[in-house]
Formats: sequence, C-alpha cells, structure tokens
Amino acid sequence: MASKTHVITRFAPSPTGILHIGNARTALFNWLYARHCGGTFLLRVEDTDRARSTPEAIDAIFDGLSWLGIDWDGDPIFQFARADRHREVAEELLKKGLAYKCYATPQELQEMRDKARAEGRSMTYDGRWRDRDPSEAPAGVDPVIRLKTANEGLTIIEDKVQGSVTFKNTEIDDMVLLRSDGTPTYMLSVVVDDHDMGVTQIIRGDDHLSNAGRQTQLYNAMGWTAPDFAHVPLIHGPDGAKLSKRHGALGVASYRDMGLLPEALCNYLLRLGWSHGDDEIISTEQAIEWFDLGGLNKAPARLDFAKMEYLNGHYIRHTDDGVLADHVEQLMADKGQALSEDQLARVRELMPSLKERAKTLHDLVAGIDFLIAARPIVIDEKVAKPLNQDGAREMLTELAPQLAALNHWTMESVETALRAFADARDLGFGKVAQPLRAALTGTPNAPGIFEVMVALGQAETLARIEDQAVAA
Repeated sequence: MASKTHVITRFAPSPTGILHIGNARTALFNWLYARHCGGTFLLRVEDTDRARSTPEAIDAIFDGLSWLGIDWDGDPIFQFARADRHREVAEELLKKGLAYKCYATPQELQEMRDKARAEGRSMTYDGRWRDRDPSEAPAGVDPVIRLKTANEGLTIIEDKVQGSVTFKNTEIDDMVLLRSDGTPTYMLSVVVDDHDMGVTQIIRGDDHLSNAGRQTQLYNAMGWTAPDFAHVPLIHGPDGAKLSKRHGALGVASYRDMGLLPEALCNYLLRLGWSHGDDEIISTEQAIEWFDLGGLNKAPARLDFAKMEYLNGHYIRHTDDGVLADHVEQLMADKGQALSEDQLARVRELMPSLKERAKTLHDLVAGIDFLIAARPIVIDEKVAKPLNQDGAREMLTELAPQLAALNHWTMESVETALRAFADARDLGFGKVAQPLRAALTGTPNAPGIFEVMVALGQAETLARIEDQAVAA
C-alpha cells in the first residue's frame, strides 16, 4: 500500500505593506488544511522587491499571524536570500535549450504593447529572439532570459476550487526568468521555492489563476511535479465590488484595533469562502477537524461588518471573564490609564453582565467608565431626572443606613434590602432603583442595579449615595 503524501502548504506574503485581511484568510486556509492533514505549514516572505520591503512590514506579518493563532513550522524563509538558487535554475534551463537570451529593447517591447492595445488584446511577447542566433545580439544590450514556453497544445489545471481550467499555449508568452540585471523574476522565484520547499498544495486567491498556467510550464520544463492548486475567489466589499480601501479598515491590525477577538475574526474569515453545512459558529478545533478543500466556495464572498460584530459578540460572551478583564486592562493601559487592583476587582465582578451586551472589546471598556470614575461622578442628563425628582435624594439618604447595616454584600442581600425598603414605603421598586442607579452610575448604559452595587462594593456604593445627598 502506497504511503499517503505528506501535505505541505505555504503562505507567501510580500512585506510591502499591511497584512491585508484577504492575505490573512489565505494564510488561515493553508494553515487549517495542513493541520487537518497532519502536514506542514510553511511561511515564506517574498521580499524580492527591495525598494518596498521593510522590516516593519515583516514584523507586522509575523505579529498579525501570531495574534490570529496561526503558527508556522520551522523558520520563515526569505525569498531574496535564495536569489542564487533561482539564477541557477534559469541557467540550467538555458543550457538545456529550454530558455533563451532575449535582446529585445525597451522600445521594441513598447511597440508590442502599442500594437496589442490597438488590436484590443493583452500584450504578449512575440518570441522574436526565441530561435535567433546569439551572434546577432546588438551591442550594448543586456539580455533577459526567457522560458521557451510550449507554443502549441493546451495547459490544463485541475483546480480544487475552479475545476478544470484550460489555457491555450499559444496565449502563454515566453515569460522572463531573469531580468537584464540578472535578478530573478517573481514567476521563477515562486516556482523554484515551492519545489524546493516540497509544497504539495497551493491555496491562494483566484487573481493568481492565470499564473498557474504559466508556472505549470516552468514545472514541466524542469521535469518537476506541480503542486495541486486551489484558487479561492477574492473577498468583495459589502457593495459587491472588489475589496478596496474605501470599504474600511483592511489590515489585520485594524480589526484588532476595532476590538475584535482573534478567534472571532478567524471564525468569520473561515466562513468567508468556506462552509460546513449550516454551521456558523466554528471553533478553531472544529475548523481543523472539518476543513477540506471541497468546502471552498466558487463564488466571491462579501465582507459584512454586522455579521463580524455578531460573531465577535458571541465569542465575547463565551470568553473567560478573567481573560476579558485582562483585555480591558490592556486597552486602558494603551489609553494611558492604569487600573488599580481595586478597579480591576470591580471590572472582574461586573464582567458577566458587561459581556452580555458587548459586541467589541471597546464596548467593555465603555461599560466600565462608571466603575472607575472619580467621585463625585458626573450624572448624565439622560438619567438625572429620577434623581432630581422631589424626595429622591432624601430617600437615598434614608436608604444608606440600611445598606450600611448589611453584613454580607451579595446580589441576594442587596436585592432583599432594596425590595424591603420599597415595600416599607409603599413604593414601586423602580421609584427606588432608578434614582439609585443614576446616583451610582451616572450613565444610561450601565448593567442592572444589583450587579452595579455588588461590583462597586459596599463602601463605594455608600460613598456615591453620600455624594448625591450632599448635592441635594
């Protein structure tokens, strides 16, 4: 029985800017497939554009992947460092007569472009140096090296998403392998690296589909087996147009700054082009168990911020309270406000209530404003009316001693005390709770009064009541 092929996938970003959300999805799909198959997931940094590749962009890629929980096997591979190997392959093809030196001048290439444009077709190199004797080379022109592409027949890609894709070889021109300055091109570098890394599956955006036909020609010329291809439709904006900057924050770091949890974003990206029945909430563990290429969709997916926030809200509600408190502490620190141990204890106490209504981590931060507010707190005019009604402040002054007499400060004890106080005065519970809530929180967005009181603690609750009694 033949042994099963060890699956090797890769993510190969160019460090010329942010880690785009579409690239993050590509990384996720490759990572999930490798983990599902018990294979290997490799990271290759395609840093051959030396003018635009920056250390900051490389760090952003590493940081974004790590934040998403996407780990890679082994050390990252840097494409630029392998330029000698890429040139070696081009020279080998040249020696075998499968590549040739092309001395076409920039002016000649421009004429080809102009002719193609006038004829309404895409520009293809016309092969004028394919069979010419190098002795005819013009003086002072440094040649490029081009692949001798098959010029008849078909190149067929059996794509795992797109199905059978056919390219006419007459429409695939002789691509450049080495530029006139000896630097390798993207097409050469990608094929050599994927072969040398043993990549068995290439999962990438369908904007690379046309490249697959050209790259297959290079695999064939070298006598190498091409990997399996899976070209996934690109992400579109909410309006159905190709995703662009005008659709909003596009980098992974921007979504983190929006207050999303990495698990929620991964779940959202997973469902943005892949499905498993009607399942919407899919944990990382389930995704690894279920992910296969058959679940990839052929139709483009649309970015939906409302659905993204819905998923994030779900994950917030199911995240440990201590973990969420740590997130809040970090976000507050990022704003230059360190929380004291007492304030952190209040945040943890109230977290079960806070997270029920939060869609982002920033909602949690907004929800603790009243918890950490300095006394006397500012009362929002939207909630001040019950507190300013005749007798309300005097009523709170009467309530304070009964609350101070409680030996145990729990949800049950404060509820019992408040209801008993209201019943003894023949008041509806709201007549007590509403002004008390205003005095303790000053905001219309606070949780229920019992949760608020327990989170604030007995001493702070009494102090805030006293502040309003003094203001009467």
